[in-house]
Amino acid sequence: MAKERRRAVLELLQRPGNARCADCGAPDPDWASYTLGVFICLSCSGIHRNIPQVSKVKSVRLDAWEEAQVEFMASHGNDAARDAYESKVPPFYYRPTSSDCHQPLASCDVGSAGSLGGTWRSPPSPQRAGCLAGRGPVLASGGQGDETPGAQLLQQKFTVPTSWRSGSRLLREQWIRAKYERLEFTHPEKQEPYSAGYREGSLWKRGRDNGQFLSRKFVLTEREGSLKYFNRNDAKEPKAVMKIEHLNATFQPAKIGHPHGLQITYLKDNSTRNIFVYHEDGKEIVDWFNALRAARFHYLQVAFPGASDADLVPKLSRNYLKEGYMEKTGPKQTEGFRKRWFTMDDRRLMYFKDPLDAFARGEVFIGSRESGYTVLDGLPPSTQGHHWPHGITIVTPERRFLLACETESEQRAWMEAFRKVVDRPMLPQEYAVEAHFKHKP
Repeated sequence: MAKERRRAVLELLQRPGNARCADCGAPDPDWASYTLGVFICLSCSGIHRNIPQVSKVKSVRLDAWEEAQVEFMASHGNDAARDAYESKVPPFYYRPTSSDCHQPLASCDVGSAGSLGGTWRSPPSPQRAGCLAGRGPVLASGGQGDETPGAQLLQQKFTVPTSWRSGSRLLREQWIRAKYERLEFTHPEKQEPYSAGYREGSLWKRGRDNGQFLSRKFVLTEREGSLKYFNRNDAKEPKAVMKIEHLNATFQPAKIGHPHGLQITYLKDNSTRNIFVYHEDGKEIVDWFNALRAARFHYLQVAFPGASDADLVPKLSRNYLKEGYMEKTGPKQTEGFRKRWFTMDDRRLMYFKDPLDAFARGEVFIGSRESGYTVLDGLPPSTQGHHWPHGITIVTPERRFLLACETESEQRAWMEAFRKVVDRPMLPQEYAVEAHFKHKP
């Protein structure tokens, strides 16, 4: 009977909608929440185990199934759950996907920002302390049959994917909690923290000069189209005003040194400015992230009145195409090569002395092949002074930029990122950005 019930559960995976994880869309889910009636992947099952009051999970292939549990799964399934729990998801709300977590499994190392040049001066949170000790997120135990083979396998094998350092685990956890625990997408009134058009609160912000994280008041107002922060709660004038038009936010826990680290970029005098913030509460920082996306969404709706939601959503926030250290030389190409931190943000290649610098030391616009831009493997034969052996030459209509990578794999990754940009035709608004770079003093 046990084998027959397990076979019946496996057959349910063949039904429409059940062949992919209900939460992230990963193919071939091997786990199921038998209290929600959904099939989920290994990564999402670990998060479900942290909300045992809502979701209890079993391995589809390893655990024993009761007849009532099989019948419950048969009467529900992923499509039904999506209709029930995702009926009112705002178009701007970030939906995590399986591609967010495509890297191999590895132990958590959020503290690796030290090797990037980061400075951590605030007491680490309990979550961060666990990561620094080499542990992954604590999985809730008790109340859902931890003695089962599936549960034992989960406890033994569930480690933190490397890509979760980019914030994808936090986004995925809050997506799952918002759906099933807080019921935010069945009761729209619960979306007020990120959909009201105004948000005010405190975030820990990294100081530009001393690297110390201090509490700062932030105010987001869609009416004014800006995000502001103040050095004091009673300050009348903001320290900085960031226009929603040019604002981007991306999670960077490894770089910032905190599991909830968020990097916000904006343009100041047509140059990119970075600020680094975090909040100890995961829901709070994700609410800020989605509030920023909501503000961007509503701004773009006005700026492009004929555009569909599907056209606008990819423009709300973006992750960097590539980041890492390379060596570079100066415009005369006779200076010695210096190690710099590079960030590829769409068509802007920026380099910094330190990954947590507020301003870039320089920016390079990379246009399309049709406009005279290309990327070459290697350096000119006469090049000297580079310590790293794997060269890259970026050719623009004005000059050549010589770069060097430490490893061949890094060179290949950078070449792939550059070529993706060069092979993509330029949009009309990108020609205006290019013109600014050409006339930049």
